[in-house]
Amino acid sequence: MTVSYRQPGVVLTDHRFTVPLDHDDPAGETIELYAREVVASDKTHQDLPWLVHLAGGPGFGAARFVGRQAWLGRALEEYRVLLLDQRGTGASTPANRQTLPLRGGPAEQADYLTRFRADAIVRDCEAIRPQVTGGAPWTVHGQSFGGFCTVSYLSLAPEGLATALITGGLPALDAHADDVYRAAYPRIERKVAAHYARYPQDVERARRIADHLLTHEVVLPGGYRLTVEAFQSLGILLGSGDGSHRLHHLLEDAFVRTPQGFALADAFQEQVQGLLSYAGHPLYALVHEAIYAQDARPTAWSAERVRSEFPQFDAAKALAGDEPLLFTGESVHPWLFDCDPALRPLRETAELLAARTDWRPLYDPARLAANEVPVAAAVYHDDMFVDTAHSLATARAVRGLRTWVTDEYEHDGVRVDGPRVLGRLLALARGEV
Repeated sequence: MTVSYRQPGVVLTDHRFTVPLDHDDPAGETIELYAREVVASDKTHQDLPWLVHLAGGPGFGAARFVGRQAWLGRALEEYRVLLLDQRGTGASTPANRQTLPLRGGPAEQADYLTRFRADAIVRDCEAIRPQVTGGAPWTVHGQSFGGFCTVSYLSLAPEGLATALITGGLPALDAHADDVYRAAYPRIERKVAAHYARYPQDVERARRIADHLLTHEVVLPGGYRLTVEAFQSLGILLGSGDGSHRLHHLLEDAFVRTPQGFALADAFQEQVQGLLSYAGHPLYALVHEAIYAQDARPTAWSAERVRSEFPQFDAAKALAGDEPLLFTGESVHPWLFDCDPALRPLRETAELLAARTDWRPLYDPARLAANEVPVAAAVYHDDMFVDTAHSLATARAVRGLRTWVTDEYEHDGVRVDGPRVLGRLLALARGEV
């Protein structure tokens, strides 16, 4: 049963689909996918082409827009849009600490989660596309990890695509997770330096908070253990357009005087809990490094291992001298599964995934070199989350792919200036610019 309803300027329809858990076993176990159809209210009865949106992540459901927010308004000028909650996210069959024990123990949970990568998401799209479009190819818009999925789509099932649009999500085709993080840490360091140049007062504020965490045990209201490494991971904010300002406002009111002396303010702790908790997107932590795995090499907690090659990120060493505390960014570490109550029951599952050695390739370089689908990609110069050099190498490897390289935006450019970014990519894909 489908249900339609209205928001300002749009008509929404909820859809639910049943797909195989393992597409190599179509008669086996199934899971449910949820997607929200959006069409402009003045185009409800028009025969429009479809655009399916693949959100960033991994582990995040599609955005819950109100009306024509962000890039959606531009898309609705000519498309019906399908906002898909990728498997395990949003309102699709969930995968989290509450549901994964239904699979069995950690080994069974880890086996289950190997089916939650880009290749399975692409096959989900192909399974539901005939039901949505009647069999016609559709346009895909992939943001961040959604762009990784789009490159997999071009590799695995290009016949399903009319056009491919990618924002901040051109992956390296053959890089191991170690290569990704060796490129990432210097980039993160540049972002932190830029933040301190903008807000020099934050150097002392961040050092003071870190010193407090090194000498006090802090448990946030929701049960999150706030260690200094967890505090440093707030640097993920620096990858968004307004993130530096948000981090500054967070740091400026961190402490309050109490009868026992200075303590971290309740308001600060509440905000940090919301920023650091994985309760709403545990798949991000569980399969994040697996999105880079394509052969027999285990990921083996790559971000943690590679971080040791960059001693300037060691908080204790920074505080022992006069160096500023360096924040970190988009990386997953084993200590997260001790800090976060949403992840603690899944620690052994995560360990098994990190040790896995039977990952399948996600991209087909030969097929990408022969690509015939119009493809356009926005590459954000010095994107904190996706290495620019890796993205441009992939752009050269995909036949006919056109890039727009810009330093006007951070990783969330399509959210900040959606009509312009999406419009530019559509024009590139159509050869209009």
